[in-house]
Amino acid sequence: MERIKLIQLKNYKDERGELVPLELKEHIDWEPKRVYYAFNNKETRGGHAHRIEKELFICAQGEFTARVHDGKEWHEHKLKGPDQGIYVDNMIWHEFTDFSENGILLAVSSTNYDPEDYIRDFDQFIKETN
Repeated sequence: MERIKLIQLKNYKDERGELVPLELKEHIDWEPKRVYYAFNNKETRGGHAHRIEKELFICAQGEFTARVHDGKEWHEHKLKGPDQGIYVDNMIWHEFTDFSENGILLAVSSTNYDPEDYIRDFDQFIKETN
């Protein structure tokens, strides 16, 4: 599986509205352990990497920018709307910025929360990836 992958979800529209199903088996090869969402975002979210955890991030509403670093270079992607997301493997630095007023970030995680899995210092992340 790619270590960083943009996801385009199916969006079904009709006279009733829109529906975006999240068929997890199409986007991840692990069993989800945790789902969370961040909203009313005033500042950057994330700003860390995980040694074990893998995540799928969905732009549930509004828009924001996903900035990811693979240990070699930065990649930046503007996510706009509920049919866009990004898969982030372990040992990928990730942060989310430029949230619209109504921006909601939905995350699907491969692990339960474990503070020991986090790398919160960017220099330490670079050291561990090289």
